[in-house]
Amino acid sequence: MTLASGIAAFESKQFSQALQLLAPHAQIGNSDAQHRLAVMCQNGLGQVRNEASAYRWMKYAADQDHGPALHALGYMYLDGDCTNQDNQKAVACFEKAVDLGFEGSMLALAQMYQQGRGVAQNTAKARLLYVQAGFDPAELIDHS
Repeated sequence: MTLASGIAAFESKQFSQALQLLAPHAQIGNSDAQHRLAVMCQNGLGQVRNEASAYRWMKYAADQDHGPALHALGYMYLDGDCTNQDNQKAVACFEKAVDLGFEGSMLALAQMYQQGRGVAQNTAKARLLYVQAGFDPAELIDHS
């Protein structure tokens, strides 16, 4: 079975079929398949929610610098979903995803700098990231 068939099943929300088609590709190291498997495990799509598998597959994909997986793993660490909450690890994931051009990670990282969450508070850095993500920092940063 081709990877494209697994992706098509995932995109059409045929999660049980996607699981069967993507698993062999994930097991041989395909980061896109690993990321999609992680999403299914995390959300109980086509199977019972499995936090340990969700984290493991997401980490495998992120370790290959797969942008969507880096972004998602950052949120796993930020929220303590499927793993222990860890702001510093969240920052590291978001930074790598920002380097790959992920605007959602730019926004998440900007908020972390604005709040001083996992990093030293740095409004200037937050402003730059908001602009990079396409937002007007004046609307997002409190001036009081």
